[in-house]
Amino acid sequence: MGFFDGLASRHPDLKRKLIMAKIDKEPVAYIRNAWLSSMWVAVAITFAFFLFGQAFGWSPLMPVVIFFISFYLVYRLLARVADVRIHKIAKDIDREVLFAGRFLLVKLHAGRPLIAALTEASKSYGVANKYFKEIVHEIDMGTPLEEALERASRYSPSEKFRRILFQITNALRIGVDVTNYLEAILEEISNDQLIEIQRYGKKLNSLTMFFMLFSIVIPSLGITLFITIVSMISANFDLIFFLMLAFFLILLQFFFITIFKSIRPTVNV
Repeated sequence: MGFFDGLASRHPDLKRKLIMAKIDKEPVAYIRNAWLSSMWVAVAITFAFFLFGQAFGWSPLMPVVIFFISFYLVYRLLARVADVRIHKIAKDIDREVLFAGRFLLVKLHAGRPLIAALTEASKSYGVANKYFKEIVHEIDMGTPLEEALERASRYSPSEKFRRILFQITNALRIGVDVTNYLEAILEEISNDQLIEIQRYGKKLNSLTMFFMLFSIVIPSLGITLFITIVSMISANFDLIFFLMLAFFLILLQFFFITIFKSIRPTVNV
């Protein structure tokens, strides 16, 4: 077993994650690319710090420490690219999963067979239709309907979409009406989204208070008091100081905006 094969063997679920993230690579190739890319980035960072450290007389061991630290951090970052893509795809699907499920339910209530409903769903708009297309494609290639749904459920990045497919598959195996199971799971997902919106409202109230305090009130009063005190003691501050202060306030604003976006529920209403 090679070095990269050993690294890949430490991640038994990596192959499934790559399929879910739509990354067309084998686990060994994915780990190899992440490892080599991390090494070259670490070399570039180490070389830049070496040139910078010459002017400050840093210890000769400092580049070695910087290399290993930067290599470890970059490798951990690149190794999680699949997880980041899965999370992004899941959020995109979750925004439309309720509409996609209701589309299927309407077609089934209209008397359309399940395969026909899946085919029509694959031609609709949105992100979820790509996964319906994959299901329909496998069925057209001769895969049984239950097996195609089970595979789509296993490799779906969205937990909510996975629950819909799982319930449809169970209904087919038991031999009962699919619409009853589909209605139940869509009602459950709808309730979950309402709970997410309520939790978001509570978090938003707290974050808004901190945002007003640390991004508006304290900077405004602090800068006013600072200028007043500076004028009284006749201290001099150059333009660079105020530019750095403005840059810090911009970073603070960006930090809060990032938090607001990160906690926003993946719900379309």
